[in-house]
Amino acid sequence: MKKIFFSIYSIFICISSFAQDSLNIEPLTVDSLQVTQTSYSDTKSDADSAYIKNDYSTAIQIYENLLQQGESAELYYNLGNSYYKSGDIARAILNYERALLLKPGNEDIRANLEIARSKTVDKIDAVPEIFFVSWTKSLINSISINAWARWGIIFFILLIASLYFFIFSKQVTMKKVGFISSLVCLLFAVCTNMFASYQKKTLTNRNTAIIISPSVTIRSTPNENGTSLFVLHEGSKVVIKDNSMNSWKEITIEDGKVGWISSSDIEII
Repeated sequence: MKKIFFSIYSIFICISSFAQDSLNIEPLTVDSLQVTQTSYSDTKSDADSAYIKNDYSTAIQIYENLLQQGESAELYYNLGNSYYKSGDIARAILNYERALLLKPGNEDIRANLEIARSKTVDKIDAVPEIFFVSWTKSLINSISINAWARWGIIFFILLIASLYFFIFSKQVTMKKVGFISSLVCLLFAVCTNMFASYQKKTLTNRNTAIIISPSVTIRSTPNENGTSLFVLHEGSKVVIKDNSMNSWKEITIEDGKVGWISSSDIEII
């Protein structure tokens, strides 16, 4: 009996510590946005007012300044809208992507991102993924990292309750129900924490970028004398493969092509 309780306690410590770590990963989470807004409501109102008056340059400046105080999906979204209205599609996409990182399940952000992408020059056909992989990624990105961490805690509490019925119930039926329920809750607790870990890795190790230059030549080597491989235009999304150099980055695009690009031509999401 002591071994059982020790095992339960060990699992609790591991899951709780990970969930707490996941909850603290975002400098300013979307869930806490409504509370934090009060500290800069006047300034944000000025930015919103400038946007309504079509003074997009002022709105952009204010939103950028606000984001120096902490990341927020709403501010990135509003900044993306301002850039889009001002005709800067590349930075609109950049900020929509940043907003989507903090709030991956938001349909408004995703819809505006797709509209902005439709304005880009490059139409790249992505290498198709296995259905299960695509479905899993869609599931993981349906809610935020904080939400997955909370679900992990909830399923762990249900796991403890199920184990209680399995261990202490005198009825065979209740023992069976407790045993099956504990297995199901354990599975969901592990999965939700794995999903939170995946999103945490995405947030902390940002290896994607948006091309901000109007047109850029991708080269075979990290210098201007390298062979020209292909051309990309502003707004295209790339994945950084080699980040070891300051002036050049090795990148790959959705169709699998690989090459080198100057660091000044891209901005990290």
